[in-house]
Amino acid sequence: MKYDFDRVVDRYGTYSAKWDSIRLLMPPAQKPIIPLMVADMDFRTAQPILDAMHRVADFGMYGYTAAWAEPEYAASVVRWFKERFAWEFSPEAVVYSNGTIEALNCAVRTFSNVGDGVILCRPVYGHFTQAIENECHRRVVDCHLLCDEEGRYSVDFDQLEALCADPANRIFVLCSPHNPVGRVWEKEELRRMAAICKAHDVLLISDEVHCDIRRKGVAHYPIASLVRDQTNIITLTAVNKSFNLAGLQCSNAIIPDPFLRARFKREFGDRMPTPFAVAALIAAYGQGGEWLEQVNDYIDGNIDFALDFLKQNLPWVKACRPQGTYILWLDFSACGLPDAEIHARIYDRALVLAQDGVVHDPGQGQCFQRLCVPCARSVLAEALGRIAAAFADLKL
Repeated sequence: MKYDFDRVVDRYGTYSAKWDSIRLLMPPAQKPIIPLMVADMDFRTAQPILDAMHRVADFGMYGYTAAWAEPEYAASVVRWFKERFAWEFSPEAVVYSNGTIEALNCAVRTFSNVGDGVILCRPVYGHFTQAIENECHRRVVDCHLLCDEEGRYSVDFDQLEALCADPANRIFVLCSPHNPVGRVWEKEELRRMAAICKAHDVLLISDEVHCDIRRKGVAHYPIASLVRDQTNIITLTAVNKSFNLAGLQCSNAIIPDPFLRARFKREFGDRMPTPFAVAALIAAYGQGGEWLEQVNDYIDGNIDFALDFLKQNLPWVKACRPQGTYILWLDFSACGLPDAEIHARIYDRALVLAQDGVVHDPGQGQCFQRLCVPCARSVLAEALGRIAAAFADLKL
């Protein structure tokens, strides 16, 4: 089946956090505001997923639902990661969660104490900080990523080793592929991270929800698939990013080690998905591959279009082509304007909602913007054109 991702879908009136919130939070504007700040797609999901959820809707009963009551649920997760990533684990390793942050919070609370350090590699997804500090009352310890002249990021392994050696730091949260800088970590990088955590008895939580969204020819390796000893590794996965199903709240923690899993589940308890979530995951992992290949091709095109546009119209904006995710991490610092002025030009003058870099990097994120590009190319072109016009007066 050929999917049409150029079609502009009107999402207003669908309870969309990305679109409907604009009318509540923003003053009326002379032209439509374009929101590119939320990591969900403006594409209809795969037809087999829609068909599966229609069958659930047509049945007419929506009582209490359990993922474990349908063996095909965990089996679908197992097959997907075995066939696509050569990662094998038992169905028992799959623990359903209503969301990735919910599972992260549980792991942080279970395996650390209030006030303990949790290591992040900033810039990194801002909700990690909110969850760790505000919801779990732990300390974020920043092992800041290194960045070269071309905007390519890497891990500071010397700093990571030193932070993991500190007994006050009990957990390392890895983002793989990395949001927002777009790195897909290589095998040796992942093995080195895992070895450092193991040597210092640090729990490694790997958020891999973007693993299916990556550029053609780029391979993602689940970190747990690269090591024999997985007794300190929890991997967080989801169909949310891959198939635009975030509203179904369907995520999974993959915990191969039975003792680690038992401790996690004692704290976590049972989570009950909707029947729509169960049906959607089974359909996505069973029949969604064709749609996923097409959407990845389209996102590749969007990223290349955006980078070419910036090169032609805003050449002073530094942007490295992301290996994974559908996110651009844009450095506006060369314009010489303060962060507040950059924000005002994009949000208030261009009427494009991106996301301020300080959300993901409170210390060094000034003058950066995170831009999510999984939308019709015509919408992306309009947004980029507005941003270029908002800076057209600068002589750089």
